[in-house]
Amino acid sequence: MESDVQKSLEIYKEQLRYGYIRTAYLALTRYIADLKSKFSTQYKTGNISFGYLDYTYFSFYNQYLRNHKLRFGIVLNHEKLQFELWLMGQNADVQRKYWEILKNSVWNGNRKKMPKYSILEIVLENQIDFSNKDNMTQNIMKHSVTLALEIQEYLKNIDC
Repeated sequence: MESDVQKSLEIYKEQLRYGYIRTAYLALTRYIADLKSKFSTQYKTGNISFGYLDYTYFSFYNQYLRNHKLRFGIVLNHEKLQFELWLMGQNADVQRKYWEILKNSVWNGNRKKMPKYSILEIVLENQIDFSNKDNMTQNIMKHSVTLALEIQEYLKNIDC
């Protein structure tokens, strides 16, 4: 195990020397911060969680979501290099409760098993393209708010 860690550190150091990882990471995390700063004022936003080069995200919520111990997240999935909308619960019990309610919904995409960190995971943008950043930003903003409102309305209609 230790030799694996040491080898990983050597590879990491070597890759950082090239500068591409640092440049990409800074561009992506700055972009997340930019999304957060421009996000719809109908929601409050949480802090940015930078994760472990797996997921970087910020949460957003309103009073309805807070009352139900829910929040949405705009998530950068580093491995898939895509932006996703996640519905998250305050704890595992809340996530299980809402998974049972939403697992057969149109937003689930036929997933059979509850996601590890969320209730729902919806792809917002599967091609990160900084050469068309304005269009990408509008798409992420528009779809995240539209989907969040649809999901909240669905939950309200079933009296959750």
